[in-house]
Amino acid sequence: YLRMRAILLLALMAIGNIGFSQTTISGNVVDQNNEPIPGANIVIVGKTIGTVTDFDGNFILATSEVPPFRLEISSIGYSNVTQDITSANQTVSIVLNESQTFLDEVVISASRTPERIFESPVTVERMGLETIKSTTAADFYGGLENLKGVDVNTNSLTFKSVNTRGFASFANTRFMQLVDGMDNSTPALNFPIGNLVGMVETDVLSVELLPGASSALYGANAFNGILFMRSKSPFDYEGISVSIKRGVTSQEAAGTNAYTDFGIRAAHKFSEKFAAKVNFGYLKGTDWAATSEVDKFDPTRTRADLDYDGINVYGDEVSADIKDVAVTLEGLGILPSGANALVPSQQVSRTGYNERDLTNYNAESIKADWGLFYRPIEGNSLELSYVGKVGTGNTIYQGTNRYNIRGFFQEQHKLEVRNDNFFLRGYVVADKAGDSYDMVFTGININRAWKDDNTWFGEYTGTYVQATLAGATDEQAHAAARAQAESGRFLPGTPEFQAAFNKKRK
Repeated sequence: YLRMRAILLLALMAIGNIGFSQTTISGNVVDQNNEPIPGANIVIVGKTIGTVTDFDGNFILATSEVPPFRLEISSIGYSNVTQDITSANQTVSIVLNESQTFLDEVVISASRTPERIFESPVTVERMGLETIKSTTAADFYGGLENLKGVDVNTNSLTFKSVNTRGFASFANTRFMQLVDGMDNSTPALNFPIGNLVGMVETDVLSVELLPGASSALYGANAFNGILFMRSKSPFDYEGISVSIKRGVTSQEAAGTNAYTDFGIRAAHKFSEKFAAKVNFGYLKGTDWAATSEVDKFDPTRTRADLDYDGINVYGDEVSADIKDVAVTLEGLGILPSGANALVPSQQVSRTGYNERDLTNYNAESIKADWGLFYRPIEGNSLELSYVGKVGTGNTIYQGTNRYNIRGFFQEQHKLEVRNDNFFLRGYVVADKAGDSYDMVFTGININRAWKDDNTWFGEYTGTYVQATLAGATDEQAHAAARAQAESGRFLPGTPEFQAAFNKKRK
């Protein structure tokens, strides 16, 4: 009886050993020079089961997993590879290729030919895929400010201007921005408008920046630097990629508002000769509200001052010396002779409108692009391609004045033939301003819609003279004069104001 129990126990142990060690994979891992790679990791994909190679690059992996399954082989300094396992006692031989390190990155912007970054004759700042993924900025374009020698001026939520080496301005007209070789500058404005209608983040392969005059190879327009953005090839990067960013923007002037940034990329290699891709991006949020009423020239002034000109108040830029107006009215016979003696030499400005009455601060960007790529000769780098891009959006642009870029539209189309030794490229860029307008002149023109400047200053000066003759003090006379001149003013929110706004901004 005891002997039978011992035999049964041994049999069960043997069965258990067979059940838990039914698959044994052996093999070796070498580099492209057939040298063994010690310490390489061999892991079953999707599992925590694995082993490492010995000093000679050999390994044995025993597992209860039943084929088929896949192994992933990795080692520092080499590109990962996968190996299909189809039988229980399979022997495999794995070759790992060396991967490029940061110092071995290839750039093309320095001399228009591929070269290693440390061999470049000029300074090149670069953002690769990993840097783009790890940036703490809201998008990859905002992450450019982390590069050495770069200053990003934020005009608005969707419009950023890149400046390098001290060439700082809101609109850098001597800075060039190329997207896959196409100049992304807006023809109507003659400078890049950031990434408003640029690349979708899921399609960005790399960003290279040549600061300062190092970019002279690209012409006079690149005197202050050049930004070179490259997209992913559908031959090398297939599949569907989606990016969704949700958050809020919070500011004292406009409160807390939702922020959404969505991007999707779809690419497919139909054969070794033909591939295609399409991208779509959508961003929506609330722009930063500009509500400063501080006087541009004297911070101690308030809206009660006669010659007030607020930073974000538009229409009060128009002013006149009422002494000169009185002399003119005398010459026309409207005021009696000598009346100008009652009028002091005082600059007086018209009453302006707040910026928030002239815009809604909606920020939006919609963009899409597509590409068809054909390689007619197998084993040859010759490639023919067509790429199209369209984009529209709303944003605020800060230049000499404040501009509301509303319904802006831009499109680009490119045909290119290239291989490792040459390229022939032709492209067109077209844009439409949409309903964009200058908010400063819109405020000025709304004022002129209900009363022209000559009438306004004429009424002001005439009333001042009458009030002074009636015994009013200087302060009282100015108050009466402005009240009379302001009669008939279009107030924000009224149908009259809206009708004038719709007419004057076009």
